[in-house]
Amino acid sequence: MREGEKRAADMRRHAAGFVARVASARLPLDYSVASLRVVDFLIDGLRKGGADRGRVDTVLFGLGAYVGEVLARRAGAEWVDLDEAQRAYFGQGVGVRMPDGRVWNPLGKVVNRYEVGAEESLQTFYLTLPGRRSRACAAL
Repeated sequence: MREGEKRAADMRRHAAGFVARVASARLPLDYSVASLRVVDFLIDGLRKGGADRGRVDTVLFGLGAYVGEVLARRAGAEWVDLDEAQRAYFGQGVGVRMPDGRVWNPLGKVVNRYEVGAEESLQTFYLTLPGRRSRACAAL
């Protein structure tokens, strides 16, 4: 792992830090599946604001960490450090592994929402995500 790369062990802390920073804006980021709609809305606002990608990278990273943490808390995923092939494919050093073993890239999904738009909804991503644990288990 290169210096400056994000590590799976740090991602929960990054998500919590992001939520703490935006708490003053009274955003309902409570790690619920419904809060992913808020994330979609926030990213749409960044897009409409016309800021270039470099100016919003820190916010996109925070939102990606948050989305990954929703997957961890609600779908049974766990943060993982990606291997070399996965890093090359996803363009990220960390991702989440679902209970069925599939690996996903929430950081990249947030960037896709920013770059592509509404068809890359993060709430829809969660709701159609294969490999998450059953609803009964998620309530525990």
